[in-house]
Amino acid sequence: MPAITFATRHEESPTCSHAAGTAPFDYLPKSSLDRLRKINHFLIHAFQNSISVIQENLTGTYLFLLTDSNGVLLSMNYSSDLKAVVEHSPIRPGMFFTAQSCGVNAISVTMDSNEPVVLLPEQHESPFFQSWHCYAAPLFMGSQHVGYLDVSTINADMQGELIAIAKLIPAYMQNCYQSQQTAEACDKPAVEFTERQLTILEMIAGGLTVKAIALKLKIKECTVNHHKKVIFNKLGVQSSTEAVSIASRMSYV
Repeated sequence: MPAITFATRHEESPTCSHAAGTAPFDYLPKSSLDRLRKINHFLIHAFQNSISVIQENLTGTYLFLLTDSNGVLLSMNYSSDLKAVVEHSPIRPGMFFTAQSCGVNAISVTMDSNEPVVLLPEQHESPFFQSWHCYAAPLFMGSQHVGYLDVSTINADMQGELIAIAKLIPAYMQNCYQSQQTAEACDKPAVEFTERQLTILEMIAGGLTVKAIALKLKIKECTVNHHKKVIFNKLGVQSSTEAVSIASRMSYV
């Protein structure tokens, strides 16, 4: 695991409205959030299952956050004594934890550095987060970067325990995630693709655009779009992101 960075104190910009708490937080629209959570349902389930296992041994006050790779909050969990605090806070699924949305925070810092980071209360720009000691880190399932994990506490004396807990969660999640994938692969009937469809599916997974695929295969863009439509129908999806996610779980890419 990469070395943990203890963030240096953030110097506020006089033009930063987030620091003053005047700017609204950014949220993903509900329809988009529902689709995003559907795509990441394995990840969310693995997160919640892992937290439920770890919480049995916790005595402190903790807040657990899971975001996707763009910093959108997918799921959260917290100790029972935080229920009122969280319900009266702006934190809810769909919230963007980028610096542009809610000021500098542990997740935004680890998004920039791609390394685990500890952020102290006074280093958060938004006053909503200035009671929290936070540890955040990139989250991987195998070699795939899937999002970010944040574990926070309001007790300064628990910083060491916070980091230890945060290091345990990804291992639990990895096991749960892989078990779900294996179970779905066994239960889900195989999808039959032509050789050309598989080639295009792999190119989509590689991030190629329709135009790039057409040029590479020396076919028309409308032909590529036709193949994409057939692929989407076979997988029961409506977007390239969903197609790649499901095809990956079914070991097609």
